[in-house]
Amino acid sequence: MSTRKQFIRSAGFATLAFLTEQIQAFSKTMPYLLSASSTNHVTYYEKNSAEYEKLRKGFNKRINRFPKVIALCADKTGVAEAMQYAITNNLPVTVKSGGHCMEGFSCTDGGMVINLSLLNSIEWVDSQTIKVGPACTLKKIYETLIPKGKYLPGGSCQTVAIGGLTLGGGYGLLSRTYGLTCDSLLEAGLVDGNGKVQTSKNDAELLWACKGGGNGNFGVVTEMKFKIHDAPKTMKSYKFRTQNASVAKAKEICAKWFTAAKTLPNSCFSAFIFNGKTTYILLTNISKNNTAVEKFIQQFKLISTKFTEGNTLALGDALKAYYAEAAPITFKNASAGLYKDFSDIEAILENVFQIIAKTPGILYQVNTLGGKIQSSDLETGSSFAHRDCFYFSELQAYWESNSATQKFLTRFEEIQQQFSNNGVNAQYRNYPDINFKNWESLYYGKNLSRLKLVKNKYDPLNRFSGKQTLPVM
Repeated sequence: MSTRKQFIRSAGFATLAFLTEQIQAFSKTMPYLLSASSTNHVTYYEKNSAEYEKLRKGFNKRINRFPKVIALCADKTGVAEAMQYAITNNLPVTVKSGGHCMEGFSCTDGGMVINLSLLNSIEWVDSQTIKVGPACTLKKIYETLIPKGKYLPGGSCQTVAIGGLTLGGGYGLLSRTYGLTCDSLLEAGLVDGNGKVQTSKNDAELLWACKGGGNGNFGVVTEMKFKIHDAPKTMKSYKFRTQNASVAKAKEICAKWFTAAKTLPNSCFSAFIFNGKTTYILLTNISKNNTAVEKFIQQFKLISTKFTEGNTLALGDALKAYYAEAAPITFKNASAGLYKDFSDIEAILENVFQIIAKTPGILYQVNTLGGKIQSSDLETGSSFAHRDCFYFSELQAYWESNSATQKFLTRFEEIQQQFSNNGVNAQYRNYPDINFKNWESLYYGKNLSRLKLVKNKYDPLNRFSGKQTLPVM
C-alpha cells in the first residue's frame, strides 16, 4: 500500500470522488431503445452494452444499482430530450455529474439516470467570472484558475464534480476565508421536472435553492456561473500525531482541540481525527501565523508524539497533497453531525471512541467551520441551513474484503445510533446516509418548507424521486 493511500485511510482526508468516463455520442437516430440509441444530443443505454456498465458505476464499490436507462447527455438540449423521454415512459429520474455521492444516490434501480459527464467545460466570462458544466472537476477548475491567480472555493478531492458539490453547499480547506462553494454561485441553468429549460436569472428563489438545497431535488443543472476570487499565494500545513492514544486520552485531546480551534483566524483550517489507536490534528494556514496560531502549534506540539511542519508551498502545489485517490474503493462514509461546541458530543464521545478502538478501519473526523461561512449576508442568499455551527464531523470506514462488509456496516450503525440518541440534529447533505430517519430536517433544517415550495414549482409531478430526494407537498 502506498504511503499516500495509508495516510488517506488513517488520517481521513479521503474526500471521495470519481472521474467519469468520457463517451462519444452516437450520431444515428433510432425510434426505440435497444442496447444503445441516440440523437445528436443524447445517447441512451440499457444493460446490454459495455458503456452502460461504465456509466452506472460510481466511486463507492460497495454500491451497485441498475437503472433501466442511462441517458448520456451532450448538452442541455440533450438533457431536455432525456427528460421528455422519461416523462413519456413514466420513468423516475436521478442525476449524476461526478458519481461522488457517498450513498450512490446518483444512481438508481430502475428508472433513468441522466449522466452529465460530458458537460465538463470551463469558460472565462471575464476576469472575475467563470461558467462551468456540472461535471467539471475540481482538479480542472484549480489548474485553470490558480495559475491565473484566481480561486473558486471547493473541496480538496481532485475528481469531485462541481455540480453536486455546489448544490449541497460545498465545503473545503479554504471555506473559512471564502465561504462555501455555493456562496460563489451567481447563476444556474437547469432542466426542470417538466422537461423545460429554466434559468435562475428569472427566479431568485431558484438560485437560493440551488445554493445548498438542490441535490437532485427539482431539476438537472446544466450550467453554472461563478464569481471567482483572488487566490492566496501559498499554504502551509502542520500535522500533530499522538500514537497509542487510549480512549480517554483521545477524548481529552479532542476536547482541547475544540477549544483551541475556535480561536484560529479565518485563514486557517483544522481537523481532529481518531482511528482507534492514534489521534491526528491537521492545521493549514494561507496567511502569516498570528498569536493564536502560534499558541495552537505550541499547545499540540507539546502533547504529540510526532510533529511535522510542512514547507510553505504555492497554493496549487499545496492542494495536490489533498487530491486523494481517483480509483473507486469500498467504503462507508457519512456526516456525523454539525456542532456548536464540544458539549454537543461530550456525553457519548467515549462510547464512540470505544467502538472505533475495537474496529480498525473506522475513524472519526471533526473539521472547523465558522469564519466567512457564518456571514449573515451569505446565509440570507443561500439555502444551506447550518451556518451557526462551528464544526462539521464525519464518520468513515474503509475495507477491502467483501466478507468484512457486514461487520463494518453494523459497527458504523452502532456509532451513528450514539449520535442520534444524543440529539445531534444537523447533518451535511453532501455526506448523506441512508440510515438518517428524519433526513429532510437533518439536511435542510429551517429552510425545509421553503425548499419544498421550489420543489412544487419546478417538479410538481415528482419526476425526481430518488432516495432522499424532497417530495412534493
